[in-house]
Amino acid sequence: MNVSKQPAARPVARGTQRSSARKAELIAIGRSLFADRSYDALSMDDIARQAQVAKGLIYYYFHSKRGYYLAIIEDSVAGLVTYAASGAELPPVERVQRTIDSYLRYAEHNQAAYRAIVSGGVGFDAEVHAVRDGVREAIVATIAEGAYGRTDVAPVARMALLAWVCSVEGAALAWIDRGELPRETMCALLVKTLGGTMRAIEELDPAHPAPAPARRDA
Repeated sequence: MNVSKQPAARPVARGTQRSSARKAELIAIGRSLFADRSYDALSMDDIARQAQVAKGLIYYYFHSKRGYYLAIIEDSVAGLVTYAASGAELPPVERVQRTIDSYLRYAEHNQAAYRAIVSGGVGFDAEVHAVRDGVREAIVATIAEGAYGRTDVAPVARMALLAWVCSVEGAALAWIDRGELPRETMCALLVKTLGGTMRAIEELDPAHPAPAPARRDA
């Protein structure tokens, strides 16, 4: 009887899965640590002690504290952009509202990750700022596509939407810190301020008319 078997790949796959799970666990721990303290305030010894792992394990996966921090930021960014961009099947105006609500849901349920994205405490770090700027551009593109049906908007529209997104970052941070408003109210408030932004865009560039529902509700 021929009992030869195909090369066993499962142990490798299981090892890869365990490695990925361990890396994801370290990133989740890091989000919480860096959400409460600045980048400079935490040493690798501090991180290893609070994560209850050997410092060498962090170096193994991320090579340095900076590499670890950037992995945390990039993972957080991916989650936020994916969450906010959901609902592509909806009509344009509903998609805009869904984007804002999804953005707030992410900030509410992933507070450490959200803080790491918008106020990580690294200071003037060009690479981290580039990651954060990428999030802003992605949200601007999502809003533009929902409002105007395209992402290639004129400079006035793009800058106005970018300014609105930057204001949303600060408002969302204050909202999750204070806990004074329900998410539905906060979402309605941001939808209305977006309506005002779109009316201003229309005044300066009639080629970008504000969606009719935004004019009525804002």
